[in-house]
Amino acid sequence: MTAATESALLTWNDLSARPRADADKTIAYGADQMQKVDLWLPKGPGPHPVVLMVHGGCWQTSIADRSIMDWVAADLRADGYAVWNIDYRGVDRAGGGFPGTFADAAAAADLLFDKAAEYRLDPARVVVVGHSAGGHLALWLAGRHRLQASHVLYRPAPLPVRAVISLGGLPDLEAVAASPDNGCGTEVVGRLLGPGRDFANTSVPRLLPLGVPQHLVNGREDRIIPYRMATDYVARAKAADDAAVLHEVPQTGHVELVTPGTAAWAETKRLIRQILSGTGRGTAARTEGVEGRSPQADRPAAPPLHQPAAGSPPRSGEEQQ
Repeated sequence: MTAATESALLTWNDLSARPRADADKTIAYGADQMQKVDLWLPKGPGPHPVVLMVHGGCWQTSIADRSIMDWVAADLRADGYAVWNIDYRGVDRAGGGFPGTFADAAAAADLLFDKAAEYRLDPARVVVVGHSAGGHLALWLAGRHRLQASHVLYRPAPLPVRAVISLGGLPDLEAVAASPDNGCGTEVVGRLLGPGRDFANTSVPRLLPLGVPQHLVNGREDRIIPYRMATDYVARAKAADDAAVLHEVPQTGHVELVTPGTAAWAETKRLIRQILSGTGRGTAARTEGVEGRSPQADRPAAPPLHQPAAGSPPRSGEEQQ
């Protein structure tokens, strides 16, 4: 990457300088300040298709929270989508790490199903979109039906999703732990998983096949996430007979992935439209049950079909009541 190309990339300060809209509702799913979901509701009677959104920040609350996704959430709301923007306890917060961070993501996701009727949401049209470390959690949410019933993170009848979109994600925790060139560093994996390092139930490649289409949107200019993490994961997903596609967007760093008006965000919105309209979903992998595991279809199935580059990510203000 040339100096001119690098200087043209967006920073977190570029994003945070933009006007910020507010969510329509904040819903608690636990007692901790981070155990919240922001709901962005479009106009109209619904039921609305839903984008379940998972923020990044190297799994650390001090780096980012759900407010970093406010700009793209508002953009999707304007286009007629409901956004279920979840938060969770990071590794630097009491109760975060393993199993808390994962349990929070699961509880926040499943709350969508429970609240669907109250807020006019369509639980049969849900796509999960995660950025950076949130890309890992987004893919994990789609694969957690593969957990053994005896595992601490097992939840019966998890929310079914149509597809997952990972934006500059870190799906392979083992690769992160072995890659000093990733912007989150290697030590964070130990903080996330603890001394036991249960990769088998937390690192997404170990859960393959997920049984839902997976789209990875990445830029080679991303200074936080090495591009090979996307190519390597897609190769492993395809080898497991999953439907996985890598979408490379030129002149794209890490911030462009969650900034309205960029080519990367335009590509993500194109994918969301295709997925939630029932077109362009591709062929999902086989979803036969695995002995001792709970299939995702326990609930009504969907119908066929980091460290910041510069500056600091925006932080949320007062909690809504």
